[in-house]
Amino acid sequence: MTAALGGLPDMARRAGAALLDLVYPPSCLVCRKAVAQNGALCAACWSDIAFIERPFCERLGTPFERDLNQPGLISPEAAANPPVFHRARAVARYDSDKARSLAHWLKYYDRLELAGPMGRWMARAGADILSDADVLAPIPLHRLRLMARRFNQSAALANVVSRECGAPVETMALLRVKPTAPQVGLSRAQRAANLSGAFRVDPERAALLKGQNVVLVDDVLTTGATANAAARALLKAGAARVDLLVFARAVTTG
Repeated sequence: MTAALGGLPDMARRAGAALLDLVYPPSCLVCRKAVAQNGALCAACWSDIAFIERPFCERLGTPFERDLNQPGLISPEAAANPPVFHRARAVARYDSDKARSLAHWLKYYDRLELAGPMGRWMARAGADILSDADVLAPIPLHRLRLMARRFNQSAALANVVSRECGAPVETMALLRVKPTAPQVGLSRAQRAANLSGAFRVDPERAALLKGQNVVLVDDVLTTGATANAAARALLKAGAARVDLLVFARAVTTG
């Protein structure tokens, strides 16, 4: 009898979920067509997301056009302009309309339910860098922007990734102390200048990062200026290594 009663909460949750599915049938995260379960994409939208898979640059996570059968290969861009962070991993290319839409809806349209599936995809895409991660650090917003937006999409994603990989999230150690101008439309050099001095580690929490393998978490990677500035602050504070995990990344060709 005790065992039977102990199973009631799980049974109630399953019954509740089934009831919700009847009232609100599961639909595709992008196009709203019917799907088998909540938090999923339909077959058409899934095929339209440009997922990034190996072979890719081990430093920047950018996909190679063909398999050169050389494990550990880095791209010419990574060799010419090595990032401050050690490795980057991403779920999809930002030039995919579907991936870009998901990132925009989470960031600008308060679609917080997207953080769950997006974060789970990120945990799978970054499994190699998460395997020895000691702590996750979401890219922070300046306090004024956080007040205006009400939530930090990077922190929402980091919390989901944490549940998947087990590494704790430290949301207050890395601070954004400079209210930078929007990065859209700026050149690589302008972005770097805009972010100079934008981040610092809270001295009272620096011990949490000292000697640790830190994984920065963000929604989108474009030129890498934001990630480089944040990684520089973490390394200066004593982090042993900084990797980067994002949902989507820009991919340049030619």
